[in-house]
Amino acid sequence: MHFFAFAAVLAVVIFGSEFVTTRQISAQSNISTSPVFRIGEKLTYSISFGKIPNAGYAETHVISRGKISGKDAVEIKAKVKTLDLVSAAFFLFDEARTVFANPDTGLPLYIRSNSYDSAIPKETVRNYLTQPNSNFDLLSLIYKMRESGGIGTFPLYEGEQLYTASVQNGPLEKVKTDAGNFDTTVSTVQSDFLTSNGITELRINFSTDEHRVPVMIRFKTAKGDFKVLLSLIVLPEPEAVLPLPTPVLTPTPAAPTPTPSPTPPAYVDNQLLLPELGFQLGELLDYQIMYDGKPVGTLSLNVRERKLIDKADSLILAAIITGVEPPTNAVRLGDSAIVEVDPVTLLPRKIVTKFDSPLAGLNQTVTFDPRTGMISFGGKQPVDSPIGTHSFTSLIYAMRSFNLKPSKDPNNPVNDTRVAVFWETKSYVFTLRPSNPEEITLNGEKISAQMITITTGNKQLDALSLKVWLSTDFRLPLRFSAGAYQADLVSQSSILPK
Repeated sequence: MHFFAFAAVLAVVIFGSEFVTTRQISAQSNISTSPVFRIGEKLTYSISFGKIPNAGYAETHVISRGKISGKDAVEIKAKVKTLDLVSAAFFLFDEARTVFANPDTGLPLYIRSNSYDSAIPKETVRNYLTQPNSNFDLLSLIYKMRESGGIGTFPLYEGEQLYTASVQNGPLEKVKTDAGNFDTTVSTVQSDFLTSNGITELRINFSTDEHRVPVMIRFKTAKGDFKVLLSLIVLPEPEAVLPLPTPVLTPTPAAPTPTPSPTPPAYVDNQLLLPELGFQLGELLDYQIMYDGKPVGTLSLNVRERKLIDKADSLILAAIITGVEPPTNAVRLGDSAIVEVDPVTLLPRKIVTKFDSPLAGLNQTVTFDPRTGMISFGGKQPVDSPIGTHSFTSLIYAMRSFNLKPSKDPNNPVNDTRVAVFWETKSYVFTLRPSNPEEITLNGEKISAQMITITTGNKQLDALSLKVWLSTDFRLPLRFSAGAYQADLVSQSSILPK
């Protein structure tokens, strides 16, 4: 079994690494946005395999909170190691990981992992400090699971591939460990990551208190069953409470001159976007829409503006029908989808769709809760979706910065990218399969482009065989196709926001 499979199970709860050589984060006071990020919390686990009681150990440690490259971050460390007979006969695993995570979203900002299970140590670094990230790694995922109460669906990026992990609450169970007796809730974890690596029946016992400590983990493999038990828990010491002094009357001095508090910098509209996104404010792309080869209208994609909306830095993306060729009624002039997204991750916060065509049934206003994954629309009951869910419009822009390298073996598409996307009333996991670059004819010219085939899990959408062609140089969306419809890029311009 690949070492990531073993990590997937142990590190779904316990994973980490050594310190970054040059420490870039400064410790602050014992404060954390989430109750699961308790600065100083250290959890140690004993691992048993079948009838072997001391098969290995694991530990996690919330080290500090401060700033890394100017961004608020929590530093988390951990380590997983198998011992003696298990290492020699079954699983040699010795790996560590450090994650600097956003204390508000829990998403990784910087990851460094070190593997010592071979003759030559291997180090892997993932840096998201200057590029958007909407996926968890194994270590940050467990803290998000703890925060969510052991329930939800989350995007997971490991082994250069995107997966989803779904967690569901189960029965209550009392667990006795060397660290004490705990009342716990049993959560079951399902993921295509686990399935592809031969892991089954993964269950995590979270304590029922507000901190949701992982107390016990159990799972099965073809070689045997594993159990991971909490053996030691070290919590941050509370600050000492000093007795209040007895007040003594003293002469009242003249009031000192007040020191002015620094004024936070005012928000500036239309700040530049990160270059890693592949586009900038004002970009306007016009497409000719054809049905069975006949023109039916014009579609415009526009990066409109960046401004403060409900106290949140927001980017406005617009897809609008700007022209119609009679006598078509497939689209109507002014049909639109306007999306408010995070300017860094491009994850949507709000979508407003307005159609006066056969798509009128899709008219709705949709709001996304970036912390819980809940999506609200049309006055109906909110639906639970994976954190990091996109809309169609935001996905078009986000995929321009995705790593879409085709697999060398077409029969083993390891480079498929999976993205959660909201459509109509629920979210689906879209699979983006990249092809090798090829030349297409666009406006009479040969242009190198990469075709991305999209499957959605929705029968109606998949019947349309959705495809997108991106230019191989600037990652421009050159062509879209859905069934008998095709939209080709006819012009590119820039209209800077006022």
